[in-house]
Amino acid sequence: MLDSVSAVDISSTVGLAAMVLFTLNILMGLLVSVNYNTIKQWPHRKLRVPLYRIHNWNAYLALSVALLHPAILLCSRTAGFRLLDVLWPFHSPGQRAYNLIGALTLYGFTTVVVTSLLRRRLGHVAWKRLHYTAYFAAASMFLHGAVIDQNLKGQPPDLLDGEKILAEFCFALVLAASLWRWRYGSEKKRYLASKH
Repeated sequence: MLDSVSAVDISSTVGLAAMVLFTLNILMGLLVSVNYNTIKQWPHRKLRVPLYRIHNWNAYLALSVALLHPAILLCSRTAGFRLLDVLWPFHSPGQRAYNLIGALTLYGFTTVVVTSLLRRRLGHVAWKRLHYTAYFAAASMFLHGAVIDQNLKGQPPDLLDGEKILAEFCFALVLAASLWRWRYGSEKKRYLASKH
């Protein structure tokens, strides 16, 4: 067994890694959604692997790391997490609301990844609607990362702490990219409408 401090610290670091991977995945997903052309735009060359494939592989990696994040807490002697607390944190030790937000994040991203594997069976329209769950999952992920005490001591969040700044930065990136994507989509629709 890991000692309690190590398990909590490792879980926290793994959670941050999952957040960064999911942030990158959302950014790649936004590029895929506009058919980003790596030859005409940066990096001005054809990628060895198509962007959508990198996006998919990164999603599997991000989800694996995210699943590891709460699982590590089961190795802690003092954190007090049981398997049920990880899967359904309504009775988890301390910070229940924040743990619940984390669980909702995990379930949201799991839904996105699993339904992507079933894309052909679901059909494009149903899959795309379910894929928007990523925005809900991202919002809950950034909230979880910004407000939870990474030491699991129930302390109020220090929004200027390095881990919190990383969560805030990732949130700002996704927000800016989402606004760009929405604006790009609106401009494209207006352009196509003017052609008719």
